[in-house]
Amino acid sequence: MLAAALLIGVDVTLRKVLDASIGGADELAGYALALGTAWSLGAALLDRAHIRIDSLYIHFPRWLRLALDFFGIALFVAFFGLIARHGWSVAQQSWVSGTRSQSALQTPTVIPQAIWLVGLAVFFLVGMALLAHAAVLVARSKPAQAEKAISTRSAAEEVEQEIREIRER
Repeated sequence: MLAAALLIGVDVTLRKVLDASIGGADELAGYALALGTAWSLGAALLDRAHIRIDSLYIHFPRWLRLALDFFGIALFVAFFGLIARHGWSVAQQSWVSGTRSQSALQTPTVIPQAIWLVGLAVFFLVGMALLAHAAVLVARSKPAQAEKAISTRSAAEEVEQEIREIRER
């Protein structure tokens, strides 16, 4: 992402100062954003870093919070599963027709699409495994551990992590 931002900065500067351009800088930045997002979804899920609005959530009993967590993650994973399913059709069409980007780079579009799809597939698998793990914990009467696995981090947990990171420095 940093490289993409630097490339765009250089491109904008070249356009302004020298009336020249690095062809395809915006295309590469778009690929970086899409691929970076797809490949970071699973890690963010495992790190419990996805954002949820928890104004009322924190006041609910554990069983309801767990039910909402299961439901929320299931919908989240299903949503990206649908995106991947439709993305697969687009990638197949790109492969069959040999589609290339319209920029100066003429990138075969199937390349970034395939990398993006693999990232979404990894996220889908991570999400399903996490849901199965939490379900096993609930079945074994370990709701606190299940909650720790699939809920968002509480404000107290966020503060504890910040303090831990400061002490480690």
